[in-house]
Amino acid sequence: MDAQSQWTGLDAGRLERITDHLERNYIGPGKIAGCQVSVARHGHLAYFKSFGSMDLERGKPTQDDTIYRIYSMTTPITSVALMTLYERGYFQLNDPVSRYVPSWKNHRVWVSGEGDAMQTEAPTRPVTFRDVLSHMAGLTYGGGLPGIGIQHPIDKIYRELKIRSAGSQDTMMEFMDKLSRVPLRYQPGTAWMYSLATDVCGALVEIISGKPLAQYLDEVIFQPLGMTDTAFFVAPDKVDRFAANYQRGPDKKLKLIDDPATSGFIAEPGFKSGGGGLTGTSADYLRFCEMLRRGGELDGHRILGPRTLEIMHMNHLPGGKDLTQVAIGGFSETANEGVGFGLGFASTMDQVATGSLGAGDYYWGGAASTIFWVDPKEDLSVVFMTQLMPSGTFNFRGQLKSIVYSSIID
Repeated sequence: MDAQSQWTGLDAGRLERITDHLERNYIGPGKIAGCQVSVARHGHLAYFKSFGSMDLERGKPTQDDTIYRIYSMTTPITSVALMTLYERGYFQLNDPVSRYVPSWKNHRVWVSGEGDAMQTEAPTRPVTFRDVLSHMAGLTYGGGLPGIGIQHPIDKIYRELKIRSAGSQDTMMEFMDKLSRVPLRYQPGTAWMYSLATDVCGALVEIISGKPLAQYLDEVIFQPLGMTDTAFFVAPDKVDRFAANYQRGPDKKLKLIDDPATSGFIAEPGFKSGGGGLTGTSADYLRFCEMLRRGGELDGHRILGPRTLEIMHMNHLPGGKDLTQVAIGGFSETANEGVGFGLGFASTMDQVATGSLGAGDYYWGGAASTIFWVDPKEDLSVVFMTQLMPSGTFNFRGQLKSIVYSSIID
């Protein structure tokens, strides 16, 4: 057994199947431009490799320090940030959000109809911090996500109020006040729908802490963890490391949809999206995952207490159900069978139902097909970066899990 296998309990030869799989099935046939995979176990890096191109148009190979749009992988970071304020006693999970945002006392819940004929009712209880952390608040994405199918009557109201519209300069409180004017899609706590809820969490971080969200994330998470390349925009001196973003067209060819040289991500945005606005590197995100794996601490810097982190990746769905039983809408960064959802993370509850290994792992993904997972039982962290939209195009998570878990030999 080689030294690396002794440290990690992972068979290096079997792990090398990742290389063959990605090159043969994705890079060679041009299904993706490029990607990066990091696998760490027991705190040691067992596998790290960069594949293909970060920018096909400029002929730039993927660099080890390539910067990616991580979209919804921002969600766990923002959720952790909000829970650092929970740990300081600012709120309890069952507290109403209206404690900090008075306009949220005015929420109504959609019953039927649209426009002037729309019927609404009073909420049976207020929207709580738990609801926004677990996407059970009754918010939607306002029709702004792929794969969500038919527009709902309340999505029209999101658009009329220009909630999270491109180039929004709304303050966090203006964003929250606008949301108070839109009927909730369902009674709080009764269903799950991926939504602007984590943008709400970001707004709450700013409102409660009194610091801009970007500053709070930088001071409380990024600087302590050494995540030097993670930010809401790519600084001018880093743009040459920024990957291009592609879409798979109907002809199955890659189409450039966001050129790094002209991307909206190279200028500081007015509204900072806690749900999907960050960019960063594999190395940075692996440090975030390693902090999670170690129970909230890395290299002497504690971000959260281990008990707090534990409750975050428990299943908070009503009655212990999985997402197949409570999810509304067609969009999720996970398959739903056997999967629960906590405070910012999905988690595998039932390996038989999911058909994949890793019971008790917790994870999420991003719109450009980035993924990560942390498995406390196996002491494992995995990060996969690429830039391909939409995220459900290929099952990278399932395929990588098959290879990584079958490489564990201790």
